Amino acid sequence: MGKTWSTAQLSNELVALWRTGGQVEPFSRRFAQFDLAAAYDVVAEVARLRRKLGERTVGRKIGFTNRSIWGQLGIAAPIWNFIYDTTVSDTVAHQSINLHGMPEPRIEPEMVLHLASAPIPGMSTDDLVECIDWVAPAFEIVFSIFANWKFTAADAAAAYGVHGALILGERLHLTGSQPEREEQLHSFTVELGNEGGDLRHGRATDVLGGPLEALQFLTEEIGHRPECEPLRPGELVTTGTLTEAMPVKAGDVWSARFGGIPVSPITLRIK
Repeated sequence: MGKTWSTAQLSNELVALWRTGGQVEPFSRRFAQFDLAAAYDVVAEVARLRRKLGERTVGRKIGFTNRSIWGQLGIAAPIWNFIYDTTVSDTVAHQSINLHGMPEPRIEPEMVLHLASAPIPGMSTDDLVECIDWVAPAFEIVFSIFANWKFTAADAAAAYGVHGALILGERLHLTGSQPEREEQLHSFTVELGNEGGDLRHGRATDVLGGPLEALQFLTEEIGHRPECEPLRPGELVTTGTLTEAMPVKAGDVWSARFGGIPVSPITLRIK
């Protein structure tokens, strides 16, 4: 195992590897003491390089908020990374997605928050719901540049947050009283299924207690790390998978139906 690493070296490696289909040995095996602090330095540098190439960051994805999958992956904490204008689309324009260049892809049903104002550390969930003007159901396609999904949280954070694509459903503008809006974001359920009969069920509370708690985690995590850009108005925040992330392949058609919150079902065809 190597003793040192360069943020620039790893960042350039990740930019070059993006959507090539290639896989590499986890950074934590290649470099001694590669941890989350090092990973978020890489996150920032990759974002700088991708912006230089013309991409625009449009929000953040939080990964591994569903504690039920931590044991499967050997993960003990959530992570985050940026999402880009090149990776986010909506189901009206894109009801299908091509998996080219994404090794070992999986699909996740999620609830995405849109920030009308910037959350700051120390905010309660009562405060945080006031920062959100709309939400949308979504599918996130995740993939792993590390074989067999074997990695540490630091590896996953650095490697795009395992984010490949985010496909948004119809927006739901939050109305009603503050307690009513909070209740909607804590009480919904989801059913994920495909034409082959695979079914998975989840609840809002499966993501760190709810999407607002996931946003609270992200706000606090960024606040603890001065190297990380603060959240800004207009950003999207995808709060983590509500069910087990399911392997996908070309030809699959997946749907997610939500209960307890008035959002339309979403369907995605895999190319």
